Amino acid sequence: MGWEQMWRDLAPVGLAAVGGGYRREGFGTAERELQAWFLEEARNRGLEIEQDAIGNTVAWWRPDGATGRGVLTGSHLDSVPDGGAFDGPLGVVSAFAALDLIRENGTLPARPLGIAVFVEEEGSRFGLPCLGSRWAVGALDEGAATVLRDRAGTGLVDVLDQHGLGLAPSTLLDDVAVFVELHVEQGRELALLDAPVGVASGIWPHGRYRFDFTGQANHAGTTAMDERHDPMLTFAMTALAANKQARLGGQRATFGRVELEPGSTNAVPRQVRAWLDARAATEEALADLVDAVLRQGRERAARDGTVLELTTESHSGLVQFDPDLVQRVAARPTGRLPVLATQAGHDAGVLASVGIATAMLFVRNPTGISHAPEEFAETADALVGVETLAQTLLAMAGTHR
Repeated sequence: MGWEQMWRDLAPVGLAAVGGGYRREGFGTAERELQAWFLEEARNRGLEIEQDAIGNTVAWWRPDGATGRGVLTGSHLDSVPDGGAFDGPLGVVSAFAALDLIRENGTLPARPLGIAVFVEEEGSRFGLPCLGSRWAVGALDEGAATVLRDRAGTGLVDVLDQHGLGLAPSTLLDDVAVFVELHVEQGRELALLDAPVGVASGIWPHGRYRFDFTGQANHAGTTAMDERHDPMLTFAMTALAANKQARLGGQRATFGRVELEPGSTNAVPRQVRAWLDARAATEEALADLVDAVLRQGRERAARDGTVLELTTESHSGLVQFDPDLVQRVAARPTGRLPVLATQAGHDAGVLASVGIATAMLFVRNPTGISHAPEEFAETADALVGVETLAQTLLAMAGTHR
């Protein structure tokens, strides 16, 4: 089945009735439907399916003569709330299409080739990005996983149990030598370079930080403005500080989620809870950015008579993909592919952090928008990505015919 038909099959799954975005929450109905689609596609190709306890899945092609540790590609199928169609699924569909292309050409890899789907990559449900791949490489222990809960208060363990899954240690990647992830670009650099495909050099360090602002609940009408201890004011100042500090340093800072209590229109809130996504070019710059935001927030809290506490919910360190591997992937007979850094986190970064040789391919996104319905890739560019991925997989695996 061709790339275009597979893409049409996925298009309606999880599409919101209003807004045009996708709601493919980890372990939710739409994401599980996509997982079933993946298994069906794998079985139709006669691939060997392996799955770990948490639900990460690899479909292996082990033709006669293929030996040694395998070469893996793939991505994820979950989305952020009202996200775009391409973030994740593009890499999975392109992986199947690349495998089909290799087979059609009659080429046999010297190593097994696998296609992976990692669960809960976005971290939108349980707050931990790349949850599945972290579990697969042993970077997430059972104790930390057990306390994870979604916004409704449902624990990860309970959700896994509902689907016949669990938290047994994973050996899924033990025989993986190389991982190549294809992903839609989440910016406009390739569009500016007029290039359909590029190669990642590395991933900025980034983290998610919970800011708890606590004040005093009170009546919105009878409480004089100078008698309030309003945590919303402290939060508002902190959000502005984050914007300014990120702009000054060329970094990234986003408060994208806010909850407040008691949440009444006619009451000064008692507490505001807000989540900061912060990213920077270096670990030092990231630490400086978060420290500056926290310092300015606490200075404002002192004036407002409120209290600000910070909790680091996740941190992903700087990833530098192996320079020799990057150059090898970028080298093409038709011309060298552009090499660019990315500010977005990926499963590839998790695998690279434990020593698996890892590379990433990006497909041009003409809108430059991601995590939103306007995220896009032209079919012609996607097909160039498929061909490039197929060539890369064979270069990594070697051939014996």
